[in-house]
Amino acid sequence: MLTRNCLSLLLWVLFDGGLLTPLQPQPQQTLATEPRENVIHLPGRRSHFQRVKRGWVWNQFFVLEEYMGSEPQYVGKLHSDLDKGEGTVKYTLSGDGAGTVFTIDETTGDIHAIRSLDREEKPFYTLRAQAVDIETRKPLEPESEFIIKVQDINDNEPKFLDGPYIASVPEMSPVGAYVLQVKATDADDPTYGNSARVVYSILQGQPYFSIDPKTGVIRTALPNMDREVKEQYQVLIQAKDMGGQLGGLAGATIVNITLTDVNDNPPRFPKSIFHLKVPESSPIGSAIGRIRAVDPDFGQNAEIEYSVVPGDGGNLFDIVTDQNTQEGVLKLKKPLDFETKKAYTFKVEASNLHLDHRFHSAGPFKDTATVKISVLDVDEPPVFSKPLYTMEVYEDTPIGTIIGAVTAQDLDVGSSAVRYFIDWKSDGDSYFTIDATEGTIATSELLDRESTAQYNFSIIASKVSNPLLTSRVNILINVLDVNEFPPEISVPYETAVCENAKPGQIIQIVSAADRDLSPAGQQFSFKLSPEAAIKPNFTVRDFRNNTAGIETRRNGYSRRQQELYFLPVVIEDSSYPVQSSTNTMTIRVCRCDSDGTILSCNVEAIFLPVGLSTGALIAILLCIVILLAIVVLYVALRRQKKKDTLMTSKEDIRDNVIHYDDEGGGEEDTQAFDIGALRNPKVIEDNKIRRDIKPDSLCLPRQRPPVEDNADIRDFINQRLQENDVDPTAPPYDSLATYAYEGDGSVADSLSSIESLTMEADQDYTYLTDWGPHFKVLADMFGEEESYNTDKVT
Repeated sequence: MLTRNCLSLLLWVLFDGGLLTPLQPQPQQTLATEPRENVIHLPGRRSHFQRVKRGWVWNQFFVLEEYMGSEPQYVGKLHSDLDKGEGTVKYTLSGDGAGTVFTIDETTGDIHAIRSLDREEKPFYTLRAQAVDIETRKPLEPESEFIIKVQDINDNEPKFLDGPYIASVPEMSPVGAYVLQVKATDADDPTYGNSARVVYSILQGQPYFSIDPKTGVIRTALPNMDREVKEQYQVLIQAKDMGGQLGGLAGATIVNITLTDVNDNPPRFPKSIFHLKVPESSPIGSAIGRIRAVDPDFGQNAEIEYSVVPGDGGNLFDIVTDQNTQEGVLKLKKPLDFETKKAYTFKVEASNLHLDHRFHSAGPFKDTATVKISVLDVDEPPVFSKPLYTMEVYEDTPIGTIIGAVTAQDLDVGSSAVRYFIDWKSDGDSYFTIDATEGTIATSELLDRESTAQYNFSIIASKVSNPLLTSRVNILINVLDVNEFPPEISVPYETAVCENAKPGQIIQIVSAADRDLSPAGQQFSFKLSPEAAIKPNFTVRDFRNNTAGIETRRNGYSRRQQELYFLPVVIEDSSYPVQSSTNTMTIRVCRCDSDGTILSCNVEAIFLPVGLSTGALIAILLCIVILLAIVVLYVALRRQKKKDTLMTSKEDIRDNVIHYDDEGGGEEDTQAFDIGALRNPKVIEDNKIRRDIKPDSLCLPRQRPPVEDNADIRDFINQRLQENDVDPTAPPYDSLATYAYEGDGSVADSLSSIESLTMEADQDYTYLTDWGPHFKVLADMFGEEESYNTDKVT
């Protein structure tokens, strides 16, 4: 132990006494400590063969932030190996903050900070130093770069940037359940000292919650915290730097913690028996009362399901849950009758829909209560013995005949007499009457089944003691048929037979219709009339299913001998009394092919002597139509041909547009047009032929007025117009003539080289400067070219 202490003392003496020099300057600890002299040696220029001892080179200084002294803060010293202390070397400083934050003594190389610095604003400064010969102003050595770091002090407290916090944790959570992690940020330098080392603690919120001092994780500290007892907690968290030591800066934030609900409470009825009174007149499905079980939980954990326990009276009632109030609504499943039963007793059960298996050990999550219902007597209307009465009556029954009766009685205690009457809204035509006391129904009009086969109306019964109490029942009366109409052939009344028909061939099947009842309710019979049964050409075969067939009796029929046959058919029904009718069928003889398909009956009668068929007639008509179309087409073509000949002979050239889709070759293309006419208006062709029309073989010479030299463009256009007016080769309609001529009447004269007799070098462009600012660029361009040509000539 003594040896170790002696060794430590020796090392302290060596370092503190200056016998050993550190590789880089040590950071200053406090304002009261005298800063050591920090020196940067700048190596001077040496010859290749001169070997010198290299000075120790530091590349960074430290300066204390928030320095509040009256004098500039000394940072360090620059020194060159070439500086012999004779005042011939000048030190310069450049870079971040040179001159504004840091200054240097040009002679000694001492660096000072002239203002207070904030490390959180800028942690370091990069500067460049150089030694310069004071006489020649030339650098004695290359520029060196170094860094001045701002040494941090504890001037920033920890801050919760995300606070205040909101967190939640389920109720009944065990100790150590995770709640939330908070984080505080300290702007001080975390790499230096304990200024940014933060420690967390709880100032308010014990003993319910705890916090990890290093990580800031908040956890539960008490078991089984119940939301129903206390739901909201406010915890005050503190973050302190300097590792929580005395003198450290601190920041605080609030964490609001809510206990979320779990299903840890079963529903409970506030009382064991519920009494309800229900009138016996309550309709089925109506709500007759409400009961409620209390669950202190919240949300879906408090949702309750109600049910009726099977037992006495339970089959008459039902219970459903009102989702808004969580009440049990009792409803009636069957009607109540005070005279039959005056009270009911049953049990209902309330249970949670969403169970938490962690709390099953606490007991069943349901409760049971007893419901007692007392039925109240209500003065009720009379009750009919049947819900629907059905009666039958024959048509044409005499007026006043009783066809049935209805019965209603008052079931209340001390029953009252009942009166009956027909609802006039349902029997507006008054076909029936009812006895008000006995309830017997009789006819008041003659009934016709063919007009109305069924009657449906209502009868109302009311109590004599209270006429406002009424009940209603429907009456259905079917009118029975009396056989008064004979049957008739339905359709058709006309048929056809082939000339080549064989005996025993069925040519038509007929059926019957009866207005009394449908054919399904009767049996019809078919036969020939007695007068037609003597040597008949046709006969009737009864199929015994309310249909019959018309059967041939001859071997072939001739239209030339007889075209139409009339067959009387007798039809009888099976009702009483028997009704029958004779129906005459028309049978037409037609021409058919070998398969029995009818070819013609009446349409081709006029063609039969000459032997023309329908197909031949259609072919002849089609040929006639084709010939007429050919003749019309020929005449139209002849007329069109004559019209085209007349148009060609007249050589009508009105409104013709001649289009030349070709490109010219520019000024060098002398084949397309004479460019000389554009260069000099004096050059005029003697015989100019228009290119937009076809020239005639004989062209008269044009007569043009003489053109004066240097004429204005207006005179040139007038001249061209006059020339076209007197030109005999011009078309007799308006045409477009283009005159590409540049006049010489402009102030600036023509800028084109066409018709120009002078060379470009002879032009004087000084007048362009007199045209104003719009021509300044053009004047400068040609002015430069002119000066350039002048220089070349000289």
